[in-house]
Amino acid sequence: MKDLNMVNLTGNLTRDVEMRYTPSGESVATFGIAVNRSFKNSAGEYEADFIDCVVWKKLAELCSQYLAKGSKVLVSGRLQTRNYETPEGQRRKVWEVVAEDIKFLSKKQED
Repeated sequence: MKDLNMVNLTGNLTRDVEMRYTPSGESVATFGIAVNRSFKNSAGEYEADFIDCVVWKKLAELCSQYLAKGSKVLVSGRLQTRNYETPEGQRRKVWEVVAEDIKFLSKKQED
């Protein structure tokens, strides 16, 4: 059986899209989404999971143009982990969703 790595999340952006370009000129955008849990905790409150997302190429440019903090989205992609070292020499591990498709679920926000 072939392995499967597929993620579908619906949530709201926790910050504006951050757009940048690789040295070769490829566009990449990052943003976070809050995904509300469907159950209450022991205090009777709903909690949320905060997930970092990465988008590449034309889809990154569209996200940068049309999404802002608070926008509701459906993100489809794959879960990825990567390691890096901070300037202080500490090793870090990051889990993020590499988006392959994004559905914009709210209307474009005015400036």
